[in-house]
Amino acid sequence: MDTNALAYSGRAPDPARQAALVRRWGWWYQAELRLWSMKAYWSSIIGTALLTPLLYVVAMGIGLGSLVDATSGGIDGVPYLVFVAPGLLVSTVVMSATNETSYPVMAGFKWGRQYFARATTAASPAQVAIGELLAVGLRLLGEALVFWLVLVVMGAVEPTWSWLMVPVAALAGMAFGTPLAAYAATLEDEGPEFASIQRFVVMPMFLFAGTFYPLTTMPIYLQWIGWISPMWHGTQLARLFGFGLPLGGWEIVGHLAFLLALVGLGGWLAVRNFGRRLAR
Repeated sequence: MDTNALAYSGRAPDPARQAALVRRWGWWYQAELRLWSMKAYWSSIIGTALLTPLLYVVAMGIGLGSLVDATSGGIDGVPYLVFVAPGLLVSTVVMSATNETSYPVMAGFKWGRQYFARATTAASPAQVAIGELLAVGLRLLGEALVFWLVLVVMGAVEPTWSWLMVPVAALAGMAFGTPLAAYAATLEDEGPEFASIQRFVVMPMFLFAGTFYPLTTMPIYLQWIGWISPMWHGTQLARLFGFGLPLGGWEIVGHLAFLLALVGLGGWLAVRNFGRRLAR
């Protein structure tokens, strides 16, 4: 919303009306602000969504995939590219969620202090937190959609049911992003925390959570990394929709429940921690 243009037009609502609108729609105004701020690095967002699947398809389909298919006939009865494509979609979106819910959240409290500015209006701290998470979720949906379209064009997935990988990937991203946003809201100063999360949490998930091969092929003492990873649960569901990975009904429920529980817990913690921080 261009508030300056609205003010000069003479059509701006009176203060009481503005306060009422903010109390009702403050969460969306915050989401809108965050989405507009993403324009500063929109080229990076589009580049990631377009180039990442393209490069992966070339590497996995023409490179590694051809070797795997020639020696073992693929994985789970499908060519290696078909097997790995859903995992690449989910892992890319989860890593984007990590970027959006770490330093940008700290910036809202420490450097730009936009959250404190919003909290001086009629918007509540809970609306600030919800708006931030909503904006990140919409950004992840958009990235997942572009990624999926590239996979369809490149022949890595069939479009019939594989479009459901898009919301699954966004859900997996938010399952990791909401707890991270809640944690970021507690940090007062920049330290090694986010770098450590990238190095000791995100990268092990990417390498050992079944993105490139079935989790069951790993030693049992490493499989737990997948079991507690949103990336693995999201990848399993994405493979269900991508090429019909055989999953039982309770397995599907378990994967969904795990992801939804993390989103719910992370969202609750984010609202609580934003409230505590903005009440100071």
